[in-house]
Amino acid sequence: MVRRGTQAILAASIASVACCQQVLDLSGVDWTLTSPNFSYISVPAKLPSQAHLDLYAAQVIGNPLFGLNDFNLRWVAFSNWTYTSAPITTLSQNATSTWLVFNGLDTFASIDFCGQHVAATNNQFRQYYFDISSILPSCNQTTLSINFGSAPIIANQTAALPDQETWPYGVEGLFEFPNRQFIRKEQNDFGWDWGPAFAPAGPWQPAFIVQLGANNIYIRNTLVDVYREGQQNLLLPDQMKDWVLNASVDYLGSLPAGSSLTYSLTKANSTTLSGLLQNVTLVDVELWWAIGQGPQILYNLTLDITDGNNSTIASVTKRIGFRTIVLNEWPISQDQLDQGIAPGNNWHFEINGHEFYAKGSNFIPPDPFWASVTETRIRQLFESVVEGNQNMLRVWSSGAYSPDFMYDLADEMGILLWSEFEFGDALYPVDQPFLDNVKEEVLYQARRVNHHPSLAFWAGGNELENLELYLVNQSAPDQLTRYAAEYETLFLDTIVPILFENSRSISYSPSSTSNGWLSLNFSLPQPITERYENLTESSIYGDTDHYDYDSSHSFNLSTYPVGRFANEFGYHSMPSLQSWRQAVDPSDLYFNSSVITLRNHHYPAGGLFTDNYANASKGMGEMTIAAQRWYPVPNKPDPLGNFSAWCHTTQIFQADYYSSQIQYYRRGSALPERQLGSLYWQLEDQWQAPTWAGIEYDGRWKVLHYVAKDIYQPVIISPSLNVTSGDFEVWVISDLWSSISATVNLTWYDWKGDQLNISTPYSTNVSVGAINGTQVLSSNIENTISGHNASDVILAMTVSAQGSLPNSNTTQTFEHTNWFHADRLSNANLVDPGIQLSYSNSTSTFTVQATTGVAAWVWLDYPVGAVLNFDANAFWLKPGEQKEIGYTVKSDTTGGKWVDGVTVRSLWNNTVPWGY
Repeated sequence: MVRRGTQAILAASIASVACCQQVLDLSGVDWTLTSPNFSYISVPAKLPSQAHLDLYAAQVIGNPLFGLNDFNLRWVAFSNWTYTSAPITTLSQNATSTWLVFNGLDTFASIDFCGQHVAATNNQFRQYYFDISSILPSCNQTTLSINFGSAPIIANQTAALPDQETWPYGVEGLFEFPNRQFIRKEQNDFGWDWGPAFAPAGPWQPAFIVQLGANNIYIRNTLVDVYREGQQNLLLPDQMKDWVLNASVDYLGSLPAGSSLTYSLTKANSTTLSGLLQNVTLVDVELWWAIGQGPQILYNLTLDITDGNNSTIASVTKRIGFRTIVLNEWPISQDQLDQGIAPGNNWHFEINGHEFYAKGSNFIPPDPFWASVTETRIRQLFESVVEGNQNMLRVWSSGAYSPDFMYDLADEMGILLWSEFEFGDALYPVDQPFLDNVKEEVLYQARRVNHHPSLAFWAGGNELENLELYLVNQSAPDQLTRYAAEYETLFLDTIVPILFENSRSISYSPSSTSNGWLSLNFSLPQPITERYENLTESSIYGDTDHYDYDSSHSFNLSTYPVGRFANEFGYHSMPSLQSWRQAVDPSDLYFNSSVITLRNHHYPAGGLFTDNYANASKGMGEMTIAAQRWYPVPNKPDPLGNFSAWCHTTQIFQADYYSSQIQYYRRGSALPERQLGSLYWQLEDQWQAPTWAGIEYDGRWKVLHYVAKDIYQPVIISPSLNVTSGDFEVWVISDLWSSISATVNLTWYDWKGDQLNISTPYSTNVSVGAINGTQVLSSNIENTISGHNASDVILAMTVSAQGSLPNSNTTQTFEHTNWFHADRLSNANLVDPGIQLSYSNSTSTFTVQATTGVAAWVWLDYPVGAVLNFDANAFWLKPGEQKEIGYTVKSDTTGGKWVDGVTVRSLWNNTVPWGY
């Protein structure tokens, strides 16, 4: 039995239509974009939009993402832009009240209606609403004008104000435009090391004119909070307690006396439950689970506001799920110590009372211009997340808050979204106007998205404790106390009370990487005391990130961090030739061309420089050295073929390095650290450039996403080599919630594919506990392969396990294959594997076979004009082994002709002059 105690607190809205209400969607109005800086520019515009998009559509500027337009178009950011509507002729003069409602203005806007000033805005992330009732009666021409100021100029002016906040040199993460921390705008609009700096302006979210009659309201935002009775943030709820549903709405207009809030709750193909939203008893409410854990059961909750005559005056529908999701940061218990878990504190997520292994990546803004991001585009991206065996995305801060449709898709697909408030890689002001602005932002955003079951967590921002306060301590340790107090003022004393007052279902941490909390005291308005560096020796705390661009350290497990959860780690690589062709002139398609180099923003310019060759060349050099150090590198006479092969080789290194770390972190689930999460940096690109992404701008999978898909399978077999001691191990690792039985086969080969006489067990049976691992081989690599040339020794490892997915009674087989090479592949005695490729029209599958040797890093490639993903790619084959591969087409402008252009290669192709 499920009881719902519910508060109905009426206050303001989302878009709903009822009696005597007129809501005009301003996207249906004609708009014109002009600039007071350029009298000759007057072009058609849209809403939602941003100035760059409308200028590009009118061919005033070229594609912002092409060539070096990141630099060439800075004049757009340094200009003011005005959006003016055509006369709005459908407004009524008989309305009791008329409102302008803006769901997002980017960022500094002065709003005029009928030639009269209405208001000014200064926060991209707030919903603004203005009563224009007094203006309308005397209005002769009902036009709306929104003048956007230059965000970079205003940021600089704000930074130069008398007595303005300052910080020690080097604390702000400066990429291109400076002073981003002074304004509430998407921080990566000012540049980042994986994206351009356009600092766009415009009405980037929908906007409306709302007209209301007497006793009529417009719902502009809604809070729905679903939690267990007695649940509090950061505490582990009692799963036997009843559910509580707390709902409230924010509205415009006048609420009639005697109004009440009623509900109806509907699940697909089931009856509707309805009534007054107070002390409701429900039976058999089903749980929502993340992908791979159980079904994604969703309910439609309709909230109706009725007047004293029981007539509905406003209504809003939200889709909800019944689940608890908590970040467990509690001290390691005695039971856990008895299990061999190291002392310290937990740092993992629990859904519906079950701990689980979080597998995923970091989501960045998928485009420099959010107004161009569509539901279709995010759906395709999220399909790749699910196909890639990922169950969680960290939605990185310093972008923009995720749109509703993104949460809706995650709800449907079972993707948990670790969300963050939009602060990162800087410390921020704490003057009262800034804090008041943030309060309104947090209030709106927290209430807007809280009903989504995919919302897993809120973090205050990115790398604030582990980087920003660390940098203060390095450069000005005598000022650490001051800046730590200011940090707490914003991220604890300001954000926490608002978040916790509106949600009891969501956990929070002020920083995305930290040592967690030291204590909780819910008798205080703000209950969290951070741990900082109050650490106990031999204890383990918090989550980790890891970046090491010295590729001589790569694959050395001792250089990887030991923690409870890995939320960021990675290395950059080049995109494919197909992606480069979308954004770069053919004459610039070679590895160190000026355009290719300057599109590499690692390392960032640190200012408005258009000649960042020195810093960008460091990033190019890191990729080059890594490829040369670990793989045979191409030296082909065809320049374009050589460029493509080099791009691909950097992708192999990236994927190989990530795979090493993911396997290390997953193995940690069986070690004293009890590591329960791996989110690599980063999921996708927002333009075509060298980045950390696994999916390119148009949706094409890099090598990384295929390899992550493979190594994120529920059951894997994994080698582990200590490069210092030579200790070599093989593990079977499972993230299933029940024990499995497995059969392991280990076979040593040379590169010709001949089996080697190496005395390790060929076949063995093992069992693996829930979310755990079992060691199946422990040896010393030098002793094991003694008498053999390390450059000609490889190990094929397979596991076949019987088990069941969580919340499933069906036993199934989980299989995985992995390969280990005793020496780096740059030294390997590769032979021509004689790869053959064929295609079957009847089954719509490709078949790949190796005939004369072991094929390492087999790669199927396809031409431009389509976006698809193969069922498997970047795999290994032994001689005589063939693999049948299907595919999923995401888009195709070739009419299916792309099939004829599919090619196959392996690492061997780097050693020969022909082929890419």
